[in-house]
Amino acid sequence: MNHWKLKTPVAFLIFNRPGTTAKVFEKIREAQPSVLLVVADGPRKNHPYDGENCKKVRAIIEGVDWECEVRKNYAGENLGCRDRVSSGLDWVFSMVEEAIILEDDCLPHPTFFRYCEELLGRYRYDERISHVSGTNLLFRKERMGYSYHFSLYGYIWGWASWRRSWIGYDVNMTLWPEIRNGGWLQDILGNERFVRHWQQMFEKAYQHGIDTWDYQWVFHCWANHRLAILPNVNLISNIGSGENATHPTQKSPWNNLKADSMTFPLAHPPFIVRDSVSDDQTESKRHQTQPLLMDAFRHFKRFIWKWAFRAFHL
Repeated sequence: MNHWKLKTPVAFLIFNRPGTTAKVFEKIREAQPSVLLVVADGPRKNHPYDGENCKKVRAIIEGVDWECEVRKNYAGENLGCRDRVSSGLDWVFSMVEEAIILEDDCLPHPTFFRYCEELLGRYRYDERISHVSGTNLLFRKERMGYSYHFSLYGYIWGWASWRRSWIGYDVNMTLWPEIRNGGWLQDILGNERFVRHWQQMFEKAYQHGIDTWDYQWVFHCWANHRLAILPNVNLISNIGSGENATHPTQKSPWNNLKADSMTFPLAHPPFIVRDSVSDDQTESKRHQTQPLLMDAFRHFKRFIWKWAFRAFHL
């Protein structure tokens, strides 16, 4: 580990949170990438502190004190999460073939960078893989004892990808009506509960009902039958639930998770097969889709209460 040096470009997505940005920047400084690509959104109108905070955040980037090529893509006005991140990543992958990507509230364990770089190299030309994630939300090691497993779910709390995977990404989800109307989500997920959840989320993203870019990324990967890689330990702590949080504004068991260390050398699975057991657990825990048995139990309770009420009043 002492002789390893990060060669992969790092993309850093920033906005208006000096406190969290400084913490994540310090981890990037420790890794010392030779190329740092910085994407910044501009201040929002009618938010009196945004202008000053955006200046403070951008000033942090001026603290690069190692040998590094810094490229900046700063918006002059506020574009919002959906358009700023999607256009920023368009720019990132126009600059480089592959990148490790961190947002300003995703605090990585130092081993996250080496983990990403090694897997970017191993699967560089494998079209079956689109995404290397640093997040594990299952609170357990992967079932087969390898360093990572393959999943439908590409978490964006610290991740990495290739230009070849980003090509064709469409923030407007032009293909969604055809996928939706043709029932293709059922073929992808194979579970009616999961289909209902994701159809709702994709529809919101398609109708601009949520200011985000990541559901579109999931849709892009699924529509192209690609998998993500998830580590057997959690490598990222999301520290964004406090200061000017964009999305995780409520208390969640997923915020401020401990970031653990990845063990090297990596133990690579000798096959590329989706871990459906882990995915089912993820879907139930992270996306709060309850098992059919729980649905039936809730219906049964309602029936009992209605029966008891009627019997009491007879």
